[in-house]
Amino acid sequence: MNLMFDRIGSLFFALVGALFIAESQNISSSAYGSQVGPNMFPFGLGVILILLSLRLLWETYKKGVVASTSEPQSPQSPLRYKRFLFILAATVLYVLLLEPLGYVIASFAFLLYAFTMMGSKSVLKSAIVSLLFSVGVYVIYVHLLKGTLPGLPAWLGV
Repeated sequence: MNLMFDRIGSLFFALVGALFIAESQNISSSAYGSQVGPNMFPFGLGVILILLSLRLLWETYKKGVVASTSEPQSPQSPLRYKRFLFILAATVLYVLLLEPLGYVIASFAFLLYAFTMMGSKSVLKSAIVSLLFSVGVYVIYVHLLKGTLPGLPAWLGV
């Protein structure tokens, strides 16, 4: 764990969460008088992001206090910039391919790649989890909650 990187990251994500909350106020509320409108999801995500950022900041503070009071220094694991950049590139590619490939195929491919990049030992288990998650979220969001996500591409003929 790199304490300085985690502290800066937690502050950055707290700012992103605050931006989510601020921008969610610009989304119009529901026209039907419902209390739950389209602005609730980004607002909730912003709150969760800020709370998790504060938790990370607190944990890095506690580790810093403990590390400064103890004598022996344990070797820190090296930062893995290459892995981070590959997953960042995969995320950008995921966003670009979401419409042409559809949610299920793009999410499955992204999750499978991310799981293997993070060191998953079994490709089969990663594929099963990726497929179940992608299809599960699609079914719940589109069929049960009546939301919209990009479906399967037309060239599949399904």
